Amino acid sequence: MTGNAAIFFHPEGFDTKSPKLMGRHAAGEGFLRGWVRHGGFEALHCQVGDIRHAEAFGAEVRALGWRGPVHAHRQEMPETLSAAGGVILPGPNIGQHAWARRARVRPDAFSVLGLTHTTASSSALDHIGDLLIAPVEEWDALICTSQAVKSMVVQTLTDQASYLAERLSVPSTARLRLPQLPVIPLGVACDRYEHRPDLRQAWRDRLAISEADVAVLFMGRLSFHAKAHPMAMYTALQNARSALPPGGRLHLIEAGWFASKHIQDAYDQAVALLCPDIVHHVLDGRDHSVRDGIWHAADIFCSLSDNIQETFGLTPIEAMAAGLPCVVSDWNGYKETVRDGIDGFRVSTWMLPSPLGTGMAERHALGVDSYDMYCGKSCQFVSVDVEQTTQAFRTLIADPGLRRRMGDAGRRRSRETFDWRVVVGAYKDLLTELAARRARAAMGSWKSPPLGAAWPLRPDPFRSFAHYPTHLLALDTLVGKTEMPADRLEAVYTSGMVNYAHAALPGLAVLKSVLSFLPEGAAVSVRNLAAACDAGTKASLAPALLFLAKYDFVRLSPHGGDSGDVT
Repeated sequence: MTGNAAIFFHPEGFDTKSPKLMGRHAAGEGFLRGWVRHGGFEALHCQVGDIRHAEAFGAEVRALGWRGPVHAHRQEMPETLSAAGGVILPGPNIGQHAWARRARVRPDAFSVLGLTHTTASSSALDHIGDLLIAPVEEWDALICTSQAVKSMVVQTLTDQASYLAERLSVPSTARLRLPQLPVIPLGVACDRYEHRPDLRQAWRDRLAISEADVAVLFMGRLSFHAKAHPMAMYTALQNARSALPPGGRLHLIEAGWFASKHIQDAYDQAVALLCPDIVHHVLDGRDHSVRDGIWHAADIFCSLSDNIQETFGLTPIEAMAAGLPCVVSDWNGYKETVRDGIDGFRVSTWMLPSPLGTGMAERHALGVDSYDMYCGKSCQFVSVDVEQTTQAFRTLIADPGLRRRMGDAGRRRSRETFDWRVVVGAYKDLLTELAARRARAAMGSWKSPPLGAAWPLRPDPFRSFAHYPTHLLALDTLVGKTEMPADRLEAVYTSGMVNYAHAALPGLAVLKSVLSFLPEGAAVSVRNLAAACDAGTKASLAPALLFLAKYDFVRLSPHGGDSGDVT
């Protein structure tokens, strides 16, 4: 079992057919494929919030060729994760899962691993800040996809810890209990990007790109405010046309999707204004045939990310796997993927210094600006060097040999560093290390917190609001049948006012069983009723009685004796 863990699975997070395709969807799909094909596991595990998602997980992994056992774990039953060794989440929300672990099982029962995608959103920042107060342990991990992301996470934790230390008068000798922050990149299935001369010819014929022409590809969401502002790319391509061979044309292929007609119109206007002499193609990057095949049509890949919501950037390593030289901005995770002068060129970026962004951050924090608006405003103050970009394009356009050499270097790098074989291996090594940390913890003396108070900010409502009702159900509470016909119970239970809560309610069979144990014409105490019930009915007796009382199948009355505890 060493090196294994359950994948927290919601179909939406792994669906690349979504009309609003995001990088996290592509990363989720790729991770699951890599986990299945390169994990070498005897069994697969998933954790789900809806049991139907377990069926979807099984279908997904079988479609990927898995023929072994699949074990599903319910989110509300984290204690079962001990059998898997841990759970891998698709986001940074490891704190809430650590709280659930504390409430239901021991802190050293399993490891919780989260993953960074964007770290600029309010929810992501809240999850990161929560690591300082949630019951996370050193055998948990927040996986950072790049060193750039880790630096941001460490800065956020440092600032928040300083605030809490001042607020709570924490002594300087206090030791923080934090998860590990390993740097493990996203991966690609390099085999899917092997050179295909037939596909290259088919795509270039389709787009009327001759062998004398040079095609530059951008792959990703077409979003100037939340992905990559295209101005520098458009301007540099227009300026670089002079490097073309005689009779050659310069093509730009943008494979992605627009979130709105307004954004599409803005792109069309920018193309007409900034690069009117470039042959421009827009393809739907959500189409799997485009996503898988368009790489073969291109000679150069370009992505000039200038946005704070970007953390790693999957498309440059896909481009390297496809053997394309890359022109990228020296920004975020791109700094660690594309080697300047080897796999392509990284061009300089500029940004305002702090604290000049404080006002924008406050507007977003107060809800005045949406996250999209926050990202869009901040990117207006990030500059990509147009002259360097132009020179990078000119150099690559004029030298097919250099394009091949850089493409070959990127292809080797992708296989050595970013192929899922390597990335899944890093996950397995991390899980093995975390298991060893759990084993060394020696938490034999750990005491479970009081029931209902293990997660202070998510308390048992019947504990927090115990002063609301007139009475609390107790062992000496008297229970008697009413004259409500018992055959009406099923109609009530299946009605629209009840059926939404079935997951929280005792089953219909248990409710009928409770009624069957009640004598006719007399009231009995909960204590005596519990003694008469079979074990299965007794386990759900208290909630069953309150439900039956709510719908007038039984009547409750206080008794003057010892109240006791019905839990």
